[in-house]
Amino acid sequence: MNYKDYYQILGVPKNAAEKDIKSAYRKLARKWHPDANPNNQKEAEEKFKELQEAYEVLGDSDKRRKYDVLGSNWKEASNQAEQQRRYRSAQSDAFEYDFGDFGGASPGAGPSGFSDFFDMFFSGVGRRTTAQSTGFARRGQDLETTIELSLRDIYDGGKKSISLQLEDVCPRCRGTGTERGTLCPQCHGTGRLLATKKFEVTIPRGIRDGQRIRLAGQGGAGIGGGPNGDLHLIVNLADDPTYKRKGDDLYVDMPVSVYDLALGGEVKVPTMAGQVAMTIPPGTQSNRLLRLSGKGMPKVRDGGAGDQYVRLIGQLPANLSDKEKKLFKELASIRNGKR
Repeated sequence: MNYKDYYQILGVPKNAAEKDIKSAYRKLARKWHPDANPNNQKEAEEKFKELQEAYEVLGDSDKRRKYDVLGSNWKEASNQAEQQRRYRSAQSDAFEYDFGDFGGASPGAGPSGFSDFFDMFFSGVGRRTTAQSTGFARRGQDLETTIELSLRDIYDGGKKSISLQLEDVCPRCRGTGTERGTLCPQCHGTGRLLATKKFEVTIPRGIRDGQRIRLAGQGGAGIGGGPNGDLHLIVNLADDPTYKRKGDDLYVDMPVSVYDLALGGEVKVPTMAGQVAMTIPPGTQSNRLLRLSGKGMPKVRDGGAGDQYVRLIGQLPANLSDKEKKLFKELASIRNGKR
């Protein structure tokens, strides 16, 4: 992460008045606006964005005050920033960042579209003057992470409390990064700290593995008065010891005796709504699937529910007595036509 000399970028001295900073920005912005440089648009876009970033800081009293406090001590403050950077890197498998309609960030740019230096120290400070004055209000980044749910969670639906570790505004300096003219000792100038945030999530009944739950406005903070992004929770269905889910249907293995398979009978089958009685027809083969209509998972969009399929697994009796062995031999002889 490189230091940004915003005074040099705008070509003004450090003691420049607010009106002079604004005048310098407007003059350079007109010169480097991409529309005014059709033959050199790529360079103009980068220069224009650099000017926006500089004015975003120096044109806002809170940001400028913090920038002046950072001064040559910015590397000390960057130690805290580096910890947050490592945190985000460690979370890269859990969180994905969506830059929406802004085409992503250019190389070396952070979530705001400005430099990493800006994102570390200024993205949460003040009123974001540049974006407002130039009409470049930006929606905050969308975040994605996974939420592991049990089959019971999904079947029942309803409210569920979850906790996620996210970056939040420093409670001591309220995101300014400074306190009484010095760097904030709690966040070391970054204006942000890692914090565990609790969310109340509504689980739609029957939601499927891989589908999303959107928490509106709980993503990254907007810039220039733009709205916050959203937090998307991608459902990860935990393995269930009893059921396998396929679409809206459930599958369960049911051990039954060979007598019930051969002679028929009634067994109690577990379902998500409780045990139900199921009739086994005489002469049923092991591994046959029987269907319990409407005993599967709720259908999110169509209403109703899927089905539950019961796989009958024949269980041979163990530790046969001599009399039982004799009877089985007689049955085998009858089946083979020897009696």
